Amino acid sequence: MNHREPAFVPAAARMLLASLFLISGFGKLAAPAATKAYILSAGLPLPDVAYLIAVLMEVGLGLALLVGYRTRLVAALMAAFTVATAFAFHAHFADPNQMTHFLKNIAISGGLLQVAAYGAGSFALDALRLRRTQTA
Repeated sequence: MNHREPAFVPAAARMLLASLFLISGFGKLAAPAATKAYILSAGLPLPDVAYLIAVLMEVGLGLALLVGYRTRLVAALMAAFTVATAFAFHAHFADPNQMTHFLKNIAISGGLLQVAAYGAGSFALDALRLRRTQTA
């Protein structure tokens, strides 16, 4: 059995995962007051700091994941962030809708951990950097 995946699969996985974070992050940039109010409604302290962290994680690390830059570290950080947000915002398990959102966050974290474990694939800045250091 051949265990090699087509080269585009890891890039497609990164693109799909990153798109979720980028859309959410740009939404936060478009509505900072609403985002901070939601953070406060969840009972989290320091809404300005939490907002900044969320935007940096979703937009900054989302872009890094998309292009495959420092992918293993980025994916691990994003997985931790996603689990943290699941518990902070969706831990109302008596509400079936919140339970669904919680489980989606956990599943997304699982996908990110796969990326952290197996890397960015060949269509990524990480692969380009590796090829350059091997030829140098």
